[in-house]
Amino acid sequence: MDSFTMDSLAMQSIGMQSIGMGTSAMPDDYILQGGDVQRDRDTVLSIWRGNLGEQQNMQAKYDWFYLGCPFGPPVLQLLQHVRSDTTAGTCAAGRRRMLWRGQPLAAGVMVDLAVRAEHRSLGPALMMQQGLIASGLRQLDLLYGFPNAKATAIFRRIGARKLTDIVRYARVLRPAQYLRRRLPALLAAPLGGLMGIALRLRDQLRRIGTPRLDASWSDRADARIDELWARSRQGDGLLAIRDAAHLRWRFDEAPAGHARYLLLSSDTGRTLCAWFCTQIDDNILHVRDFWSVDAADGIATRYIDALVDAAHALDVAAVSVEVATSPARMKGWHARGFIERSRRPVYACWSDGIDPDSDDFDLQITSADEDE
Repeated sequence: MDSFTMDSLAMQSIGMQSIGMGTSAMPDDYILQGGDVQRDRDTVLSIWRGNLGEQQNMQAKYDWFYLGCPFGPPVLQLLQHVRSDTTAGTCAAGRRRMLWRGQPLAAGVMVDLAVRAEHRSLGPALMMQQGLIASGLRQLDLLYGFPNAKATAIFRRIGARKLTDIVRYARVLRPAQYLRRRLPALLAAPLGGLMGIALRLRDQLRRIGTPRLDASWSDRADARIDELWARSRQGDGLLAIRDAAHLRWRFDEAPAGHARYLLLSSDTGRTLCAWFCTQIDDNILHVRDFWSVDAADGIATRYIDALVDAAHALDVAAVSVEVATSPARMKGWHARGFIERSRRPVYACWSDGIDPDSDDFDLQITSADEDE
């Protein structure tokens, strides 16, 4: 079991000077301990209670994310309050397999920061995140996270640096549903219907001369996903390994939401050329993850066209995708009417050998690279 005081944390590679604060700024009646996901399950769940989501989902989430990850248990940190001899907080980094410049990279997504109500202040939260980085970077090459507005300041204080933004793009399929928010129903329905017909006609004209794709749906990750991953180019940027093992654990076994896969091939289902992992929420088809034979350079518009066609058949109002990548890789999405709706920052701490400030730094991250 690892145990850290703030003095020992100051000697780690994320030293206090780079964080911009001294040890005197931190509480002296807390210590950090490395947790064990098996032994400390009940302790972590007790801290989560009332802090992280709905209670009935917490046990299932823990058993899936902490106990069931095929790539190894998360790096777990526990914050001990010395005077009361209680565990005051917890945070973790879930393991993810990535590639960097074509080589395997062990990464961790920072998740589940929770502090008991009586200990909620900036000091304990900072201390836990600092300890997570110190412990995590002894085992992993990269730690990254998707902080919300309240947590962004903590990520900055611990020395994490912003890599990029993950951006949500959407394409409206049924304009009438959106026009009702701005126009009277008597106007929204006919005008939206006409706009929808015009959009479908434009889509059909764009597909003239495009080779036909065979499209099918699957409730689980298909074995052909591995063959597609093996024969596709992955590029040199930061990229999660998108094979069947990743998808089965991340979506098929996850307790949060049911995912379906749109599988595309050009030879009647024999050879997969693209897939989209999707979930429907609030009448929107959300693309949680995707890959294609050309995804390293930018997914072809004909695959996006097939996705849009499949979404029309499901009678959803819109399609969305959340991704952090280069503008060049987004050209196909933009060409098919996907526009930015929102964005969130991605922060990271990395070990030696990864330099996000270098001119050739590149990455491709989707919402699948979060914890759930």
